[in-house]
Amino acid sequence: MANKPAGDSRTRSSISIFIVVGLCGFFYLLGAWQRSGFGKGDSIALEITKSSADCTALANLSFETRHAVKMSTNGADSEVKVYQPCDARYTDYTPCQDQRHAMSFPRDNMIYRERHCTTKKLHCLIPAPKGYVTPFPWPKSRDYVPFANAPYKSLTVEKAIQNWIQYEGNVFRFPGGGTQFPQGADKYIDHLASVIPIKNGTVRTALDTGCGVASWGAYLWKRNVIAMSFAPRDSHEAQVQFALERGVPAVIGVLGTIKLPYPSRAFDMAHCSRCLIPWGANGGIYMMEVDRVLRPGGYWVLSGPPINWKNNYKGWQRPKEELQAEQQNIEEIAKLLCWEKKKEIGEIAIWQKSKNANSCRRKQEKSSATFCAAEESDDVWYKKMETCITPLPDEVAGEQLKPFPDRLYAVPPRIASGSVTGVTEEAYSKDSKLWKKRVSAYKRTNKLIDTGRYRNIMDMNAELGGFAAAIQSSKLWVMNVVPTIALKNTLGVIYERGLIGIYHDWCEGFSTYPRTYDLIHASGIFSMYKDKCDVEEILLEMDRFLRPEGAVIFRDEVDVLTKVKHMVSGMRWETKMVDHEDGPLVPEKILFAVKQYWVVGGSNRTSSQ
Repeated sequence: MANKPAGDSRTRSSISIFIVVGLCGFFYLLGAWQRSGFGKGDSIALEITKSSADCTALANLSFETRHAVKMSTNGADSEVKVYQPCDARYTDYTPCQDQRHAMSFPRDNMIYRERHCTTKKLHCLIPAPKGYVTPFPWPKSRDYVPFANAPYKSLTVEKAIQNWIQYEGNVFRFPGGGTQFPQGADKYIDHLASVIPIKNGTVRTALDTGCGVASWGAYLWKRNVIAMSFAPRDSHEAQVQFALERGVPAVIGVLGTIKLPYPSRAFDMAHCSRCLIPWGANGGIYMMEVDRVLRPGGYWVLSGPPINWKNNYKGWQRPKEELQAEQQNIEEIAKLLCWEKKKEIGEIAIWQKSKNANSCRRKQEKSSATFCAAEESDDVWYKKMETCITPLPDEVAGEQLKPFPDRLYAVPPRIASGSVTGVTEEAYSKDSKLWKKRVSAYKRTNKLIDTGRYRNIMDMNAELGGFAAAIQSSKLWVMNVVPTIALKNTLGVIYERGLIGIYHDWCEGFSTYPRTYDLIHASGIFSMYKDKCDVEEILLEMDRFLRPEGAVIFRDEVDVLTKVKHMVSGMRWETKMVDHEDGPLVPEKILFAVKQYWVVGGSNRTSSQ
């Protein structure tokens, strides 16, 4: 067979090399395109980008409060579902603490005051009462609440001599008194500060059990202490509602049979001022629950019966033998928990929890105490309390947090010890920087964030608390919610930063009254709850606890936010979508929204403040 010419071979080799180089170049460009994030939802994203010349300027969205707001009919889109107002009787509706529903449950151990969510959900908008106005800005809100916002006078009669609350004209005035501090919360806190290091930032987070109208928490604020207050929805109508109208962190709750919705070792101080909790009963189970959420070295304050019963039993109109036995039980349980009694001042007793986990454990083992399972210390959602002591992990022996505000950005002990799976010190630092950047971008869009316009703020998916840390100010506070379905349990980290928060499942109603938050931050919440529960139900719940003219910041994938934007247009919300702070090619977007002002009966005009 004749040999082929050498020129033909060289031609074919050149063509082969050209094809290989071409294919390599094509696949390189394809990979770069995929890594850029361009793809999912980008056709929608580009349309949104094209529709607005300036994605950072919300020309049609006002965050200001107004005396008159035009109601948007949105007639251009016939597919929008328009949500109707609920009946006026639902003005103060709380879906998981409904009074009539509660009465069907046993009264033993306050079971009927616990969370019992109704199966029938409202698919309408909760109306504000007639005359509703924007609350006073802090710190005036601490002392004054518009009567129209919470029109209940019963406490002004029941607690008249205790200086809780007074009705004056069209406002309620809060003199700062309480059952155990009729001379005012300030003087009462001064007594506590003579024993507890409140001034230097060592004590930052506090828990107030049975808080009333939360005057203790309100007056701790100026001392840079943030209190999580709770009280049941009971015959003392609107206690928690008054607290939130005042701008004080609070939730509806009770110490009954279910664990408190907070992580272990969360609070620097816990407090009960005549809160009517039977601390010595049921084998000390309530004190053991406080011990679970109290940090090593933390303080427990008990004021009122049975403390100093020898001098007060006649005034309390209770047998001295009964009071003596009650205090003896409390003292014995405190010793079992390794709490040292620091001082008794009149009707106030103060204990401190042991700082050393190892020495305490040896004492408890000698007393044949029962210990809870260590791995269940933060597993609390609808879990029953047990008569057992929550053991401290070995890594917290002698643990010290930095004083606040240094602890806000210091590496939390749970991260330093590796207790939060997948979160390293480097990842924590990176997350903090990321949220500083994001909050800075939020402020360029909503310039009212720093002005005091928003006092009560909620982060529906708080993660490591980066949003709350970046927005930290004496003008506001953030309720950091860690969803019960979150992949990482980070609420303990949030408390170690000197912030507060709570566990919650967003398929259910939140433990608060309507119209109690000024600003809601919802990052990734709808992607998280995809296929878990209906987006509509979460949005209606957000509408319930968002104040009229309150704002929302959504952060999610563009296709998710497009659906949300479509739905809330039928809920009397005004919206505007903007690009991610890193540019239009990132599929995650930000949706800003403002809830329009309207009240029961259809009026859209506020009264004069």
